[in-house]
Amino acid sequence: MEILAFGVQSDEKPLIEKAFAGQHDVRCLDVFLNKDTAPIAAGYEIISTSVNADLGAGVLQTLAAGGTQMIAQRSTGFNNIDLDVAERLARVSYYSPYSVAEFAWTLAMAVNRRIIRAASRTRDFDFRLDGLLGRDMRGRTAGVIGTGKIGEAFTRIAHGFGMELLGWDVAENPACTALGMTYVEKERLLAESDLISLHVPLLPATRHIIGADALARMKDDAILVNSSRGGLIDTTALVTELRAGRFLGVGLDVYEAEAGLFFLDKSLEGVDDDTLARLVTFPNVIVTSHQAYYTEDAVGQIIDATVRNVADYLAGRRSDNVLVPALPAR
Repeated sequence: MEILAFGVQSDEKPLIEKAFAGQHDVRCLDVFLNKDTAPIAAGYEIISTSVNADLGAGVLQTLAAGGTQMIAQRSTGFNNIDLDVAERLARVSYYSPYSVAEFAWTLAMAVNRRIIRAASRTRDFDFRLDGLLGRDMRGRTAGVIGTGKIGEAFTRIAHGFGMELLGWDVAENPACTALGMTYVEKERLLAESDLISLHVPLLPATRHIIGADALARMKDDAILVNSSRGGLIDTTALVTELRAGRFLGVGLDVYEAEAGLFFLDKSLEGVDDDTLARLVTFPNVIVTSHQAYYTEDAVGQIIDATVRNVADYLAGRRSDNVLVPALPAR
């Protein structure tokens, strides 16, 4: 059987081809699945998609009309999927949480120590320290919103820095509590934290969890990091606060309107997103293109899970990765 994989990065292609070798042929496309590209899948029973795929009702109906029976998404999040329309779909329920947690800390330290500005200066042989003053993390307070696997990994690193730990989640993680984390109301976490990192999924209840009110509660010199989903932050409200001179730094690996932008080269045509264009002009802001998960370890685990999802589908097995019912055994 030939499987069609959408949104495959150049680094991923040999890994995917190797993982399926001897089992199935795989056709890798660098285009992302959306309403315009969905017809390409006609005739493919199984397709694989990336995190930025559009799996709304219209796309799912086009896929079904073309004969697609199973979708294996190479990500854990599923906020891009209309689950009421999808019938047979599996995701990757788990991959290395350290990839995202470590990258979140990379963003935090980069804005704290002004790494981008410093590196840019030294390329011009400007070795002044003016404007590069950072601060120690030891003894300061880390606020972790969402303490699942990734939040726990982030917390362990914060503990290693010697930080005070505040957490907020629907349920406490005993591993975080054992590290000294105190679970508090979200309002207190926002008000007392020097560093706030987001690690919750994007759900109706968490969309814009960091909105105008939440931003107003934060310290003027706080650091905010988001390596989860862009929709957790009201970007327009964030820009308003940044224009007022607030926050030591903001590190964003995700953006709420990233679809159609992230993973693509827009350098020659530019973008017409005024909010994003303004956001990247702030010297205390770093925006990266949804790459926190992008390590050899995590991508390898994602691909291995995708191969297992396909095998489970063909065998009629249900696994923890299945979001909707599997087919009967074939």
